[in-house]
Amino acid sequence: MPSTTPDKLDRLKADLRTLKRVAVAFSGGVDSTFLLRVAADTLGRENVLAVIGDSASLPRRERSLAEALVEAMGVEHAVVKTGELRDPQYAANPPDRCYFCKHALFTEIRKRTEARGFAAVLDGNNADDAGDWRPGRRAAHTLGVRSPLLDAGLTKAEIREFSRQLGLPTAEKPAMACLASRLPYGTRITEQTLGQVEAAENVLHDLGFHQLRVRHHGDTARIEAAPAEFDRFLDPALRQPVTAALRQLGYRFITPRPRRLPHRQPQPAIRLKNGCGFRVRGSGRIGRKMRN
Repeated sequence: MPSTTPDKLDRLKADLRTLKRVAVAFSGGVDSTFLLRVAADTLGRENVLAVIGDSASLPRRERSLAEALVEAMGVEHAVVKTGELRDPQYAANPPDRCYFCKHALFTEIRKRTEARGFAAVLDGNNADDAGDWRPGRRAAHTLGVRSPLLDAGLTKAEIREFSRQLGLPTAEKPAMACLASRLPYGTRITEQTLGQVEAAENVLHDLGFHQLRVRHHGDTARIEAAPAEFDRFLDPALRQPVTAALRQLGYRFITPRPRRLPHRQPQPAIRLKNGCGFRVRGSGRIGRKMRN
């Protein structure tokens, strides 16, 4: 850990002390969990509120995990309905859809928290996020939401290291993007489609996969798996139940590939005749067709 990292933690705590009572937009991920823990330790649990956004783009399992985590930490929490699907600008799925999602979330959080004296709303953006394409940051700025991890200069690697030291169960948790990110820009976001993607990912999680995305392209499910787990897709004993389960959910074509660039928008999947084909990325060959 860089020698300046402890100074960053001290700066974070000092910034929190000036706020006195804070509401943390809580997802149960690495960043917001670390922020919530430091805020509770610094200000006292009675001065911290964790707010979970109940959105159709948040997997139900992730919401349950977030609630269980905050309860284990002994911090009060509230759940707010976000309703971004009612906004046609969000539902159209433009490149800046995160702005409309975060605007809906932070607006609801402010409604819930200001009357209770939690004037400061915090999010979990960190220093690594400063150079990324993050339209949600614009919504945070518009609504006065603060990013103390970013302000303190803490990177994701540093946050993970501090999380290990604190014994937080999220220290090694993979990054978790919302379900809407599985749809190509311009594909309309509906509750039905998000539910289809969530169900498909649940199938794979139940089979022991940890780092994956199911990209939705109409009747095609493009499965992106971490390279360490990808070889499991080459086992016919696994391909068959995956194909059967995802076809029941409405997908006709299933195309696995290693996930090398998690933030990159995927290209259209390749369709093969007479079944569900897949291209093994990086090998330059077409793999076997996935059949029931």
